[in-house]
Amino acid sequence: MALVLFLLMLAGVLCSLGQAMSQEEKLRLRNQVVEMFDHAYQNYMDHAYPADELMPLTCRGRVRGLEPSRGDVDDALGKFSLTLIDTLDTLVLLNKTTEFEAAVRRVLSDVRLDNDIVVSVFETNIRVLGGLLGGHSMAVMLKERGQHMQWYQDELLHMAKDLGLRLLPAFNTSSGLPYPRVNLKYGVRGPETRTGTETDTCTACAGTIILEFAALSRFIGDPVFEAHARRALDFLWEKRQRNSNLVGTTINIHSGEWVRRDSGVGAGIDSYYEYLLKAYVLLGDDLFLQRFNVHYASIMKYISQPPLLLHVHIHKPFLPARTWMDSLLAFFPGLQVLKGDIRPAIETHEMLYQVTKKHNFLPEAFTTDFRVHWAQHPLRPEFAESTYFLYKATGDPYYLEAGRTILDNLNRFARVPCGFAAMKDVRTGSHEDRMDSFFLAEMFKYLFLLFAEADDLPFDVEDYIFTTEAHLLPLSLSRAPHSSSVPSNKTSEEELDDSNFDWTCPNTRLLFPDPAFPRNLREPIRSAVDKSCPRPAPYKEPGMGRLPLRAQDFMANNPEHLELLRRMGVSLIHLKDGRVQLVQHATQAMSAVAAEDGVRFMQEMMELSNQQQKEQLPPRAVQIISHPFFGRVVLTAGPAQFGTDLSKSTTGVRGFVTAAEPYSGCNEITNAEYVQGHIALLQRGQCMFAEKARHIQKAGAIGGIVIDDNEGSSSDTAPLFQMAGDGRNTDDITIPLLFLFHKEGSILLEALKEYREVEVLLSDKARDRAAIFKGKPLPGNLIEDSVDVQEAEVGCLTEATTPTSFEPVAQSKMSTAMLDESLPEEVTPSQQAVISADEGSSTEQEAIPTKAEADLPQPKQDKDSESREESQGNTDSSSQSVDELLADWREDLEAFQKMEEDEL
Repeated sequence: MALVLFLLMLAGVLCSLGQAMSQEEKLRLRNQVVEMFDHAYQNYMDHAYPADELMPLTCRGRVRGLEPSRGDVDDALGKFSLTLIDTLDTLVLLNKTTEFEAAVRRVLSDVRLDNDIVVSVFETNIRVLGGLLGGHSMAVMLKERGQHMQWYQDELLHMAKDLGLRLLPAFNTSSGLPYPRVNLKYGVRGPETRTGTETDTCTACAGTIILEFAALSRFIGDPVFEAHARRALDFLWEKRQRNSNLVGTTINIHSGEWVRRDSGVGAGIDSYYEYLLKAYVLLGDDLFLQRFNVHYASIMKYISQPPLLLHVHIHKPFLPARTWMDSLLAFFPGLQVLKGDIRPAIETHEMLYQVTKKHNFLPEAFTTDFRVHWAQHPLRPEFAESTYFLYKATGDPYYLEAGRTILDNLNRFARVPCGFAAMKDVRTGSHEDRMDSFFLAEMFKYLFLLFAEADDLPFDVEDYIFTTEAHLLPLSLSRAPHSSSVPSNKTSEEELDDSNFDWTCPNTRLLFPDPAFPRNLREPIRSAVDKSCPRPAPYKEPGMGRLPLRAQDFMANNPEHLELLRRMGVSLIHLKDGRVQLVQHATQAMSAVAAEDGVRFMQEMMELSNQQQKEQLPPRAVQIISHPFFGRVVLTAGPAQFGTDLSKSTTGVRGFVTAAEPYSGCNEITNAEYVQGHIALLQRGQCMFAEKARHIQKAGAIGGIVIDDNEGSSSDTAPLFQMAGDGRNTDDITIPLLFLFHKEGSILLEALKEYREVEVLLSDKARDRAAIFKGKPLPGNLIEDSVDVQEAEVGCLTEATTPTSFEPVAQSKMSTAMLDESLPEEVTPSQQAVISADEGSSTEQEAIPTKAEADLPQPKQDKDSESREESQGNTDSSSQSVDELLADWREDLEAFQKMEEDEL
């Protein structure tokens, strides 16, 4: 019964109208995957082992306690050579049996599991326990074939049992849900454990245990592990919202109350659903399939709106909980393939593919209108996973091309001399000094399988199930004896409902009789992503007279203009954060005609913004290239609508920075002798951006950087915007001007304070460091062939990162527009920020607010506030304080200083 779900993956019945990839090309790509794996694996072994992970930019190992804490991310590190264990079965799949045998011997001789360290139960289970079990499965398979591992006596399995016993104390709760963390040496009770006080855990954290624990139980003949995992699943099932049949994201492990009641298929819940279906496949228990089908029906009813996968409230499932999606949901099309629901899998995958092509990688989070929300990308494998499963199900060579895209982007943008580096910002191409173990455990498995033929594989993968970490567990475990020794949370009256079962996979020949059908599904989604930016122009009534005030002529400091607005029912509200809100009340106009003029004025403001939207520029880069940075620090910067167009410059503008006096740049520069020939640093506020540029240009500056005065602002948490002109002709400005938020600006100012002479490169993208220094020797192992960053494609997804967005407000007979001001200043067409409809709203709104960006404080948004609240505890850079950012910078600085010492 369990094997029937794999029929779909074996079918391969769909063809494509596109040209099939040649066997020679598939072989080339398969070999490229192996070469890339070798590059990553060998650099880990050479520079990091026995540390848990490789830091590919500084070519050293990440050892917990010796590196600055990254928060929850570090809970995966337990001083147990994480990457090596996580990679064991990948070595076998890629036909590296000799390396596998050597790796197993290293694990047995070097790895200790009794360290006094607190680790994540979830991460340790899927990565370390799963890695040991996958390695054991491969060792047994090779030994049975009689050529390798003849000495093996289940040593990896013994280690897996030892680790399982160290994880078991976490399950000592009244609910059966595990504590999120456990001390490998002391468990969860007592002060020496430094844990056990947590009350909440994520649904996926508690519900992603069953495959590894059940496999361990059946391998060793001890049911205790499987019983604990089943009890946790039973409890989660009992606590589902009974009307929607959805589960929340975070749950109290003692009371069972939902702490976060939002529900989706991404981070916090994802692998709970995955393990329900895969537990049925591996263990053959019909109850898991029934539960999965109940959940899946609700997912397709409330969450799935192809190609989107939304987040909803479990008690009000028709109410969206947020307007963005996270990249972890990219696994879901692959799970739908396993389920046999191919059409929505094709649609969602295509949406993810188009977003990926816009930014080279899938951003960590993006909005429902496909704009960047969080710009990081830690080399996650979920999109590659779904690409492989869709190719297995359809045989469509389109997915081979998608795989080629993944390979090319990894090599072009993430590859560095010491491995592959995570992307800190997909918009600018800046790197983060991390290469997570899942990159070796998952990414190369799925890419190799995508391009490999059956004869290339050392075993039949259809005999195994992939865990969420892509570890291989044999399906033969379904026949292993098992029994329960732990009381279950399952109610006695629960019965199997045959109506909830899908016993067979659909026949894909009947589903898709037309070979072009998959392509027909993809085309409208591609168009939806490509055309997601334009907004319909506001309705204009014909025959109306000339407006008393045109939007492009309006100046916020002009009393006559303000009086004309008052007559039209438009008023200005000054907000605490420095913004000015334009509100139009038709009932407050002097007359019906004036009210109509007010509506038309607001519409003109929106038209100007829509026009501006078509001219948006991608982010720029400020790259610190002087000693001791040498191009490693890249700061994301906002562009200006005037001055030098850096996208047309092959070299950018390079120079030393100096602070202008006055720092505001709003008057004639008094330290012109220092500014001349330098890049001037300026503070935001008090006058227009163009005015600042003219003053420093007159003083002889070759460029300028405006630093936000709004403390705590960062490009990680706030969308960039274009610096607008002042309503006058700006052709006289011939130098580049870039904008840095406060956090990025603080890094530059701190460097200037400490080193006095700081040289930067202003450009449209991070430059190859070898090109910057033109062959000059760099210290130590500094990256000499780091990839250049592809110029961001000017399109709606790039626009999402540059303009100021807003929260639409629909009001009865009222229009609103948002302006920023620090002092009264002119608002012109060039000052209008891009307007985008709210991600969760209809485009047919009675009123759409308009924002204008001049040299003014960055507006804060309700939706961003909500996102930041949800992402508290997230360890990416969006949640770091200035001190933490500077600490990371100092860490890199110390590393480079050490490199210089080694070189000398």
